[in-house]
Amino acid sequence: MSEAQVLGDPVERGDEILTPEALAFLAGLHEAFAARRDELLQARSKRREEARTTGKLDFLPETKEIREGDWKVAEAPPALRDRRVEITGPTDRKMTINALNSGAKVWLADLEDANTPHWANVISGQVNLYDAVRETITLESGGKSYALKDDVEHATIVVRPRGWHLDERGLSFGGRQAVGALVDFGLHFFHNAQELLNRGKGPYFYLPKMESHLEARLWNDVFTHAEKTLGIDHGTVRATVLIETIPAAFEMEEILYELREHASGLNAGRWDYLFSVIKYFRDAGEKFVLPDRNSVTMTAPFMRAYTELLVRTCHKRGAFAIGGMAAFIPNRKDPEVTAAALDKVRADKSREAGDGFDGSWVAHPGMVDICREEFDKVLGDKPNQLDRTRDEVSVTADQLLDAASTPGGATAAGLRAAVDVGIRYIASWLSGNGAAAIHNLMEDAATAEISRSQVWQWVRNGTQLDTGDKVTEELVRGVLAEVRGELAAEIKPELLEPAVELFEQVALADEFPDFLTLPAYERIK
Repeated sequence: MSEAQVLGDPVERGDEILTPEALAFLAGLHEAFAARRDELLQARSKRREEARTTGKLDFLPETKEIREGDWKVAEAPPALRDRRVEITGPTDRKMTINALNSGAKVWLADLEDANTPHWANVISGQVNLYDAVRETITLESGGKSYALKDDVEHATIVVRPRGWHLDERGLSFGGRQAVGALVDFGLHFFHNAQELLNRGKGPYFYLPKMESHLEARLWNDVFTHAEKTLGIDHGTVRATVLIETIPAAFEMEEILYELREHASGLNAGRWDYLFSVIKYFRDAGEKFVLPDRNSVTMTAPFMRAYTELLVRTCHKRGAFAIGGMAAFIPNRKDPEVTAAALDKVRADKSREAGDGFDGSWVAHPGMVDICREEFDKVLGDKPNQLDRTRDEVSVTADQLLDAASTPGGATAAGLRAAVDVGIRYIASWLSGNGAAAIHNLMEDAATAEISRSQVWQWVRNGTQLDTGDKVTEELVRGVLAEVRGELAAEIKPELLEPAVELFEQVALADEFPDFLTLPAYERIK
């Protein structure tokens, strides 16, 4: 077995999480699966290169039998049959308590995009999950006391580990950095799987950033290995996969098939999906150049095709279809802005419920009721819409790739907004807060990824703005300087300067960095 070394600094109650037994369990996961993970990451680059040269993706001919076969995923456990409202957020102690008390059916406990992977955040998040599972979690902060309420049904915990691409330098096995996904999954599963089962629930997960069914197969093997090692029944784990990359959109059925004994559903991770479309086809010509982020709504033809296919695929296979994020945060100081935004959230959730989704995401407890009301109108007393198979839906590869039909254009205001939001988010992330409230929206890493990838794409294509100016490196650097000056009064220089440098690096580099969190991780302690 690979030798485990804890390299991160001590964290309060970390010894309760990083026990010899837990580290041995993680070592077993790494010995069995780390090398395969590395191979699958390398395969991503090959497929991306093919898309760059052809400007195309398609459904896989070699898996046609799976798409045409008669099979379904395992029946959902009782705790996951009604998912009409899911609240997302990081695993800090206050958020954990508020999410469990929110009235949402599910809490996505986010160890990924809403969490800066400081070692302290990684381990304290596991401490908070440990206490949350046992319903012993409390907090004294700012003269206030926080605890779980007795008069509400606490949200079911579904943990989102890091994506396959991220390492964890606070731990090493056999002299190599740990795989972040295996650390996050393994510690939660080891400490909490049996306790959750004792309480009538189970170890449930959201799986991010996958690009192929082979990556889903790896997760399925991880689950099987973990269940066998701890003597837990096969199929106990339930996983919902975020379809948030464009290649995964072409393998929805295959992904469910690989996970079919552990699968719960698919989620329309729309912001990361938008980033993935830009990233994947960033250098494939003008037909993939998108307008301002705010112009790309869920009614854009290629986004509509994506969500329609997701619902159709899920219900055909007995899996749940979960809608996208409502990132709005109510602002008591600006009731007009709040009222307008609430109308948009209501319309968004109404559309999703009408399209057949079984539930959807919100980022703030104040949005739970709106989401529930819209799904209640459609669901009534039913827990879900699995019976709506959407047989009339037929989506082609060309429809999934039809970015060119997106209405709107690139504007100077959009460029400035991309730079502003990107810098604000990166500064927050570097400070340790991966869930940042920016301009009345709860933003995570996907926000900055869209911002910087769009700037990169506009520069490479010489995109013309509404002002007549072409987007050049010189123009972007000028906007960067202006935004830096405006933010100097809001953001501490020790955060602002590295945030500006990092945004410039990932938005203007000759070689496009796959994820901004990779160079950002090198800048945190």
